[in-house]
Amino acid sequence: MNRVVLEKQQKTGKPVHFDNSKIEEIRNRIDVVDLVSEYVTLKKSGRNFTGLCPFHQEKTPSFTVNREKQIFYCFGCGEGGNAITFLMKIADKTFPEAIRDLALKTGVVLPPLPSDKETKQRNLLREGIVNINFKASQYFSRSLFSSAGVAARQYMQDRGLTDDVIKQFRLGYAPDTWHSLTDFIEKSGLSPKLAEQAGLIIPGKEDGYYDRFRGRLMFPIENVFGEIVAFGGRMLDKGEPKYLNSPESPVYIKGRNLFGLNKAKDDIRKRGFALIVEGYFDLIALWNAGIRNVVATLGTALTREHLDLLRRYTIEVIALFDPDEAGKKALSRSLELFLSTEMKAKALILPDSYDPDDYVRKFGRDKMEELIILAQPLSDYYIENVLGAGRTFEDKREMVRNALDFISKIRDKKEKDLFIRRIAEKTGLNEAILRGEVYQGSVRQDRQTGKTKRVPNVNHDLVELHLIQLMMEYPQKIIQIENEHVLDYFLQPEIQHLGRKIIDAYKLLGFIDVGVILSSHENLVLRDRIFQLMMKGLPADEVMLEKVLTDNVRQIKRKWYKEQHQQIKIRLNKAQEEGSEDLIAKLLMEKKNILLKEKELQS
Repeated sequence: MNRVVLEKQQKTGKPVHFDNSKIEEIRNRIDVVDLVSEYVTLKKSGRNFTGLCPFHQEKTPSFTVNREKQIFYCFGCGEGGNAITFLMKIADKTFPEAIRDLALKTGVVLPPLPSDKETKQRNLLREGIVNINFKASQYFSRSLFSSAGVAARQYMQDRGLTDDVIKQFRLGYAPDTWHSLTDFIEKSGLSPKLAEQAGLIIPGKEDGYYDRFRGRLMFPIENVFGEIVAFGGRMLDKGEPKYLNSPESPVYIKGRNLFGLNKAKDDIRKRGFALIVEGYFDLIALWNAGIRNVVATLGTALTREHLDLLRRYTIEVIALFDPDEAGKKALSRSLELFLSTEMKAKALILPDSYDPDDYVRKFGRDKMEELIILAQPLSDYYIENVLGAGRTFEDKREMVRNALDFISKIRDKKEKDLFIRRIAEKTGLNEAILRGEVYQGSVRQDRQTGKTKRVPNVNHDLVELHLIQLMMEYPQKIIQIENEHVLDYFLQPEIQHLGRKIIDAYKLLGFIDVGVILSSHENLVLRDRIFQLMMKGLPADEVMLEKVLTDNVRQIKRKWYKEQHQQIKIRLNKAQEEGSEDLIAKLLMEKKNILLKEKELQS
């Protein structure tokens, strides 16, 4: 079996060996558009698909996916590659992890991979925690429908939850004893140590363990892939804390997970926006009523990582928090995050101190949908509920100071200008003065941070780049290019080096992997230029392709000969100034030979 070392490495830096035929089989079976669509909302745009880039913040889609060439590229941040590199970037996976996941997705059977001890232990720990969480979820589900779960079932029935919703969210019950789950783990031959690392059980003062969750309704927390990574538990009777969540673990960081996102992502795409609520029951009650484009935070304030997750599916959100002071404070804290991530956010505070769970159960879906439609834009909510009235001079001065700080965090110029106008109306200040203060502050901040825009390098030879593009897209021409020694005529060493790298990779693998060639290339500007060219169509017809290739090679050689003539002219002038007859004769002969070869090119 032919095995090769690809230019992809594990996080330990050690090279990974794969059978090249398996890599090619995966590449042939996977569709990059389908894979990317699992994480990004794409729309057809000519021959390409476009969407908001998941790797940087933007309002106008610049992330482009090409099905014919099986590549993606963002014209905003420069990220690009193929299906394998996309999965590595979006899911923070190593190359072997991405290959394994895509092999499972496409039905390609991979032989076991040797790995270093550290990576193997990390992977085993992660798989073990996910597996023991799944077993625990099954146990909690059985407990819910046992005699121990009578009160829990009645509680859910009283809240109007259907059997379908209970099953969809895999709800369960942790019996009100100290060792029920611990006993189950031990009797099942599972590792108590692993259960401790998963946060399911706690070591006692003496030998042994006891259950973390006792007498609680259990909510399995899934990641975006549908794996159970943690649990939330709600106390049925009086007691504190009312809600208890799993501690963070190797598979779970609460600030990076949103409850319900795995189930809601398709509905979020369809409706074009996401509802964000605080609690498990808020989400489940809305889902139970048929409102399913909803996610919930997990006992933590909204984070940038939460919004980065949501941005894969939409840039429009409605924050639906509880009407109490805690809910209003949570919403106020979230405002700056929404602005800094350039998301179109609205705020919805329910009337008469209702929380989403109570409101939708009492008034139904239609009334809730009416309120959602009437949700306030973020700017209106901030001005009316956060900024304050500003009755005295001191109040107004403090109001302006807070407003300036807040406006500085708005990135979109149109939105910033609208905000300035509204603040001027609110405070009675001159709009022009306020605008000047805001933009002067922005200039100062940019100077302090030294921010620079991504500026493309225009010095790369386009003719040489087009040949590299041809080699990448039509690898059947690579051997012909090598036999004709075309790369010897390149004038730019870095492009010539990339061309030789493509030839070596093709001879080694038998195919060209865009992710291997471009994602690992050290010159990011050159890499960006090639990705941009590859997003433009080239002729697929063999006759036309041959003509394009011939013209391209001829142009490269002409430029090379022109450069040689210029160099000989410079050297001749210098030799004549120095009176070196031998060197003059040698250079004239060299010029004659170059002219002869150049005539062959023209014939």
